[in-house]
Parts: sequence; structure tokens; C-alpha cells
Amino acid sequence: MNFVDELQFTIEAGHGGDGVVRFLREKFKPNGGPVGGDGGRGGSVYVRGVRDSGLLAKYSHNQGFKAENGEPGGNNRRHGADGDDLTIDLPIGSYITNTSTGDVYELLEEGETLLILKGGHGGLGNEHFKSSTNQTPKEHTKGKPGQSGIFTVELRIFADVGLIGFPNAGKSSLLNELTNATSKVGEYEFTTLSPHLGAMYGYILADIPGLIEGASSGKGLGHTFLRHIRRTRILAHCISLESEDIVTSYKAIRKELKEYDPSLEEKEEVIILTKTDLVEKEDLAKKEALMKEFGKIVYTTSTYDDESVKVLRDGLVKLLREEK
Repeated sequence: MNFVDELQFTIEAGHGGDGVVRFLREKFKPNGGPVGGDGGRGGSVYVRGVRDSGLLAKYSHNQGFKAENGEPGGNNRRHGADGDDLTIDLPIGSYITNTSTGDVYELLEEGETLLILKGGHGGLGNEHFKSSTNQTPKEHTKGKPGQSGIFTVELRIFADVGLIGFPNAGKSSLLNELTNATSKVGEYEFTTLSPHLGAMYGYILADIPGLIEGASSGKGLGHTFLRHIRRTRILAHCISLESEDIVTSYKAIRKELKEYDPSLEEKEEVIILTKTDLVEKEDLAKKEALMKEFGKIVYTTSTYDDESVKVLRDGLVKLLREEK
């Protein structure tokens, strides 16, 4: 199943049931008083946060939701049954916009439930219209329509560590080594076209699609990449040692982060020099020292070197525990 991180839904709350006209019918009292019951309330619509980042894909072919309508009133002042509320489960990190009103909702915690549409009120039965001058009213009111709207849902992934970097920086291979993920790996740019997730000792790692210069203004994968970084606790900045100028590569991505959202510059960040098997030890030491001048923790690793992967994994876990 393909990863889906943005969808549009048409959602409608339930309509209120109609109030009714009824009269008391008793033997020897053919003209009894009004006893028409009120209609039931229409069901409201809620969204609830769950831990399932792939959930939107399951909704791809079911993009219309409607809560239950209220039932009409009955005889002898019986109130119509209320319509059942509808709760739509969405992944934690969902950013939900009612395009009709501009209202925005965010699901930030598991189990968090938010009301997004109110059901319509039930109509009034004729007993409400009795007066000293009108003992047998035939007036009643219809149920009110429920609220409705077109909603966009944008998933902004919550991750403990986000692997970022230019295309072909080795992020997918690294995610596969650090976790039980099975990201696609290839020797060409943009292998990863959507975020992939993996678990490392209970922490979530995300292989986020690669950046190019100009991504902050929408070039390449553009905002598809950048919007997921906002809710990532630690950035793991991967730089391939295949790069002729690792400092320029590093600064280019930092520039894109700043231009997209200046607050991203303040996130905890580590630098990971990948594909160390492609350089000599002396050259590796020089490049590692060069990157340490930025004041960040620097790791060097190769997916062909189990010990370097272990050092990186242990270091990330330690950082996450301290940061928490």
C-alpha cells in the first residue's frame, strides 16, 4: 500500500429529526391536547488521533463521511432517537482544515478527540405551540441540517529522528540498518518519494524525501519533504562522502531549512557522514574534523561496517533520552 500524507474529504454531520403533529386520542375525548414529540439531534462528527501513519491510504477510496440523522418525534411526547455520532480516526500529526470556514484542527496526541462538525437540532413537536388561544396547534418545526464541509487532511509526521539530506545520501540504507524498515534503495536520485518509518528501541525514525536547492520554494519534492521536519525531534543530517564539497552540501540544506521555517534552525541536529567505505581513513579524519567546526556531533558510518552503525544507533538513543 502506498504512503498517503494528504487527502480531501467531504464530511457531513447528521440532520435533526422533524418534530411531529400528534393529538391525544382517548375514549370520549376526541379533541385531546397536542402530544407530538420532538425530533432527535443529528450525530456530530469527531476526529481522533491514532498511532497509524499509514491510515490515510486506507481512506483513499472512501472520501465521504456522514454521521447518522436524528429520528422524527413520536406520539405521546416521545422524543425521536438521537443520531449516532461519527468518529473518524486519523494519524497523530494530522493537520485538518475545513476549507469552507478556514477552521484548523491538529491531532497531537494518541486518543485526542476533537469536535469538527455539530449535528443539527431536532425539530419541535406541536405540544410546544399550545396556548390559551390555540388548544389544538398543528404547528411543528423541521429538524435543522447538520454542519458540513470539505476538509483537507495533511499528515505531518511525528518522528524522534528525521534522516535528512540530498538525494542519494544513503538515508534509506541507513534506516534499514538502524531499524526493521525496508526502504527501497537504488543508485539514482529520488528513490524515496515519500517518508518511510522504522522503529529503533521504541523510537521512530523517518527517512524523509531528499532535498534539492530551491526546495523551500517548491522545487523538486519541495514542501512534501520540508513539512514533515517541523515535528521531528532530532535532525540527522546525512552527507555522502561521495560529495566533492561536503561543507557546501551541508550549508545548502541548512539554507533550505531556514528559508522554509526559521525555527527549524533551532532543532537539535547531528551530522552523519555516510559511505565511509568510499574514502581512505586519512581523508575521512580530515572531513570529520572539518564538519565538527560547525559545533555539532559528527558520526561517520557505512552500512558495510556493523560497528559504525552500532555506534551511531547507541549515540542517537542516548541523545533522545537526554533530549526527552
